[in-house]
Amino acid sequence: MIPENSIRVYLALGSTDLRKAINGLSVLVEQAMGLNPFSGDLFVFCNRRQNIIKILYWDENGFCLWHKRLEEHRFKWPQLPEQVLSINRRQLNWLLAGLDLASAHQRLYYRNAG
Repeated sequence: MIPENSIRVYLALGSTDLRKAINGLSVLVEQAMGLNPFSGDLFVFCNRRQNIIKILYWDENGFCLWHKRLEEHRFKWPQLPEQVLSINRRQLNWLLAGLDLASAHQRLYYRNAG
């Protein structure tokens, strides 16, 4: 089960060779993404066909690897020039449900009503 208390979610944009398991993905987090794989944050990877997502995270005393494979559809994986995209937990749920992050409504912040 993916922990609810993880605040940050990082997508490794582009495609990842998902034959990699915990060791290979944790090295990618550290070296390619420049992030700490032991932080408890969620690190999300997608394959070239965009039908598999893996999520790596550290859970107190060991790594966990969550894996989802779609049988007939494709994930709407963001196509951006950046290597890493930070999203929130709600956006991750949208992505896993098959929604396109680019067309989802973004949260607005106002200081005053008038």
